[in-house]
Amino acid sequence: MRIQLHPLSSILHPSQMTVDKALARFSVLEIGRRWGKTTYGKVKAQRAAINRRKVGWFAPTYKYLADPMRDIERALAPVTARMDRVEKRLELVTRGVIDFWSLEDIDAGRGRDYDLIVVDEAGFVPHLLEWWRNAARPTLSDRRGTALFLGTPKGTGDFHRLFTEAEGDTTGEMRAFRIGTSQNPHIPSDEVEAARRSLPPEVFLQEYEGIPAEDGGNPFGLDAIRSCIGELSTAAPECWGVDLAKSQDYTVALALDKDGAVCRLERWQAPWSVTRERLARTIGDKPAQIDSTGVGDPIVEDLRKVCRRVEGFKFTSQSKQQLMEGLQIAVQGRDIRYPDGWLRAELEAFGYRYSGRTVSYEATAGHDDGVCALALAVHARRQRKPLIMKVI
Repeated sequence: MRIQLHPLSSILHPSQMTVDKALARFSVLEIGRRWGKTTYGKVKAQRAAINRRKVGWFAPTYKYLADPMRDIERALAPVTARMDRVEKRLELVTRGVIDFWSLEDIDAGRGRDYDLIVVDEAGFVPHLLEWWRNAARPTLSDRRGTALFLGTPKGTGDFHRLFTEAEGDTTGEMRAFRIGTSQNPHIPSDEVEAARRSLPPEVFLQEYEGIPAEDGGNPFGLDAIRSCIGELSTAAPECWGVDLAKSQDYTVALALDKDGAVCRLERWQAPWSVTRERLARTIGDKPAQIDSTGVGDPIVEDLRKVCRRVEGFKFTSQSKQQLMEGLQIAVQGRDIRYPDGWLRAELEAFGYRYSGRTVSYEATAGHDDGVCALALAVHARRQRKPLIMKVI
């Protein structure tokens, strides 16, 4: 089946056209926000599939996957033969295919064969290099396929390492591109200049120029995070921090001993009734700060009946900022210790989110339940009061 396509020059803006003409087999684009990287990736994926190619579209999490998948599905509806929303697979009447994958699974795409891989928001993929080398690169061998890595950098992690590798490539297979937001003619120049004046320099360079910040905007500092890694303490808990599950998140209960070392670290997903009972048994008479935002409020009220030193903490943009500043002081002062693993990964993935010329700190990808529980435990440690026993 032959389908008439509009010329690329009528779809892409001049900077996108310049990039398109200079692509190598494996291209890595560190791009300022609002340049149109996801739009460019969608155009490349759609046209490849229309031209009978097999395409893999990859994003850091399902949150980043949902909108592009919906947009591509809508754009290709007239030529779609089958859409499998369970497998997240789009099959066209031309026999082209687009598979959609979340990179929360480090083996995403393994065993498939593709003509084109598009990795959207690549800066938010913490294990990008391992996935690329072990799972993704082999999927391109049968068809001599190409890969397109698109993202705003987040520090000097895997995405920037891949960019640096492409910069130094002498084989002609890889190419690196760094493009600023101002190269998009649809973004008013005065908006970019206003952001330059209002944002911290490292934030502006990363978000608008595609130049990675040393710590990726991480408020704790990557070196400081790693310096606090230690064995899980076997001492008794002195205080607790609990972040209650919301939607698909986990409930995380974390305890610090008298020296500030994590001595209990538990996370689970369960009905509220089970969570209430489990927390009551776990916390006992120790001080605890528990997320009481929204549905957490009645749980905290119930717990206070049996755990006398439980206090609720309501998250607002201001209170969360203050809570994280307390954790920042503890991490940078090496006042706490925690085991290596998922909690360390959450701390490293924590960073700033830029929106409308304001910067707030939160998880940039994945979960931050453990970070919040740790911050609450640090807060509880500072706020803890002695247990007063009533003598009759």
